[in-house]
Amino acid sequence: MKESLSFKRDELVSVVTNRSRPWDVLVIGGGATGLGAAVDAASRGYDTLLLEQSDFGKGTSSRSTKLVHGGVRYLQQGNLSLVYEALHERGLLLENAPHVTTNLNFVIPCYRWWEKPFYATGLKLYDLMAGKRSLGGSRVLSARGAREHLPTVRSKGLRGGVRYQDGQFDDARLALNLAQTAVEQGGVALNYVRVDALEKEGGRISGVVATDLETGSEWTISARAVVNATGVFGDTIRRMDRPDAKPMIQPSQGAHIVVDRSFLPGDSALMLPKTDDGRVLFAVPWHERVIIGTTDTPLDDVTLEPRALEDEVTFLVEHADRYLDRPLGRADVLSVFAGLRPLVSTEDDEETAAISRDHVLCVSHSGLITITGGKWTTYRRMGEDTIDKAAELAGLAAQPCRTHSLRIHGWVASVDRDAAYSIYGADAEGVEQVVRSTETGPELVHDDLSVRAGEVRWMARREMARTVDDVLARRTRSLLLDARASAEAAPAVAALLADELGKDADWADDQAASFQEMAKSYILDAPGAGPATPARTRANS
Repeated sequence: MKESLSFKRDELVSVVTNRSRPWDVLVIGGGATGLGAAVDAASRGYDTLLLEQSDFGKGTSSRSTKLVHGGVRYLQQGNLSLVYEALHERGLLLENAPHVTTNLNFVIPCYRWWEKPFYATGLKLYDLMAGKRSLGGSRVLSARGAREHLPTVRSKGLRGGVRYQDGQFDDARLALNLAQTAVEQGGVALNYVRVDALEKEGGRISGVVATDLETGSEWTISARAVVNATGVFGDTIRRMDRPDAKPMIQPSQGAHIVVDRSFLPGDSALMLPKTDDGRVLFAVPWHERVIIGTTDTPLDDVTLEPRALEDEVTFLVEHADRYLDRPLGRADVLSVFAGLRPLVSTEDDEETAAISRDHVLCVSHSGLITITGGKWTTYRRMGEDTIDKAAELAGLAAQPCRTHSLRIHGWVASVDRDAAYSIYGADAEGVEQVVRSTETGPELVHDDLSVRAGEVRWMARREMARTVDDVLARRTRSLLLDARASAEAAPAVAALLADELGKDADWADDQAASFQEMAKSYILDAPGAGPATPARTRANS
């Protein structure tokens, strides 16, 4: 393994600007797929550079339902190979990143006589397919047993339930830890660098032209292999290669609402296997809140800040309310957020290899590698497939994949989830030292958020946090957990960041105002904002 660099943006920028030889692998996109590819490439010993136009995990990869799962709904579709692969990857992820993952009970409440035997049979198959990486066997529950796990589930007509085990994680923290891992393995990962064009020599992709959005500096970067892992923005990069490229991505939006933990106390998540639109719906305990989702709404255009539609919010509130004894209304929603899925339609004449039915790898005639589709659970496998292809195309020395057992940054042998700063894993002690190092370090940035001033300083120093959004939306999950409190905390966070990054008061004011404006779309019925109507989602990205 190459000597690793510090996870500090200025130092990593210097490495890029002072480099004269081509990178082996250049990855465009700092979401789950791009980060997985970068970790895989760097861990094989390839010179690896990842560029992200915003922050790591800014898009879809921080807006999931927070599940590491095999995909129970795929059992109903008969897609057993996909379930098997996902269950295998679920096991690897829980082993390699225990500080940001955990196993969780899920309960399907049953109100009709046939539901218990039907779901119990399917979930026994789910258990068997997990094999030695099973998180625990499924179990049929009486009505009383179902209520013990889900104290607030609708009791009228309840016949019982089926309990099974699946995985849960903090998606944005995992994304950050993967970026840190890529750097530890000898690679470079940079946020706030936008790729503006692709370079070619003799008709073959030879690198990119990129802009450092913090300084405005333009870079021309050479690379033997260029990977397009930009998710819903994948067609934008493909059109840099071929302006006439047919669209490959059909974006679909998934919205979620977040409510207080009192709506679903107990030790389990609620899983509804079929809603009015045929989707699975989850109500999942997470960071002392409950996330309810998701929807499936086709969109024509994409943005970095998608907004939930009014119809989506209504759908989620009404469906959750049907299955809870405690009334749930719009006023109970602490935050609403949406993410975009890159659903794939390959009708172009490029070389296309469907690695699985869940993700697609394409190579253009000029050598641009596009990896898209998939889901967080299978990010590692997607990275492996991508770098196998990149090494082949670039003529790199063959090296085996090493990510099956690669411990992700923050790994610890034993996780005490009740301990302070446990989400930081192995970094917890360092965070605590920074919190204690200044007089104001232990102070909360807001009374309703569990974020301390010292943590913000740590994030600026050691986690490449550059904006208030980086801190409140992804380094912590405050924006998703309580959007109003996050907006109120923005000035305090901006002041701390300004002090750490050497910025002035005007920068801090602009940061706070920008975040507060963005946060309006996470707050139901906020003046001048809130969920969008379908017509308002059609803005250009």
